[in-house]
Amino acid sequence: MESVKAVRLAINIDHVATVRNARGTEYPDPLHLAVLALNAGADGIVAHLREDRRHIRERDVRLLRATAPYFGLEFALDPAIIALALEVRPNLAMFVPERREELTTESGLDVVANFDAVTRAVATMQEAGIPASLFVDPVEQQLTAAAETGAQFVELHTGAYADATTERDIASELDRLRFGARRAAGLGLRVNAGHGLRPDNVGAITDIKEIEELSIGHCIVARALSLGMEGAVREMRAAMTR
Repeated sequence: MESVKAVRLAINIDHVATVRNARGTEYPDPLHLAVLALNAGADGIVAHLREDRRHIRERDVRLLRATAPYFGLEFALDPAIIALALEVRPNLAMFVPERREELTTESGLDVVANFDAVTRAVATMQEAGIPASLFVDPVEQQLTAAAETGAQFVELHTGAYADATTERDIASELDRLRFGARRAAGLGLRVNAGHGLRPDNVGAITDIKEIEELSIGHCIVARALSLGMEGAVREMRAAMTR
């Protein structure tokens, strides 16, 4: 079980900001909830600064970076946000796809179709000494392209697995993720994973030996409404190590 226990847990704090912004108040404060998550055993904090600023904002990014011992910043191929990333220097910069009309990130980044732009963005991060990660589906062509950009990490999109409802579909999606993790590692990429993970489905993902870190947000924030942030983090941590 050593590989399972070694998997890091990074809490995506975005939806604390979603609640805050719904009423235009200063609470709940993403920084406060991030500190509670870290105190409860989270290994780091992740935030997605979207182009429309629907949840996390620049001030949040700066405060989280200054406070969290490990901070990952997610963002699209947006020049202004790339410039901010270069300013705040997150521990990990992750490039993700983004559409204004989506509720959440619906799929992995199409590295193949955007290869030149992604490669330039990765190089910009690497030149600044910031490790770069690409959020991708567990697909051969995307993984190969991701390695060719020079990125150090991929984060495998676990949404299809999390949304599967039949045993057959769950098993099929889990096989895709196992393949993706093996293939990415074989290409020299380090492997993280995330999207839609919950206490009832996270165990099978932590069992994939190549995966180093999970990024989990919506479920943690939702469970915090009844358990508190500390309880939600501890619940997820326990589920990861069963």
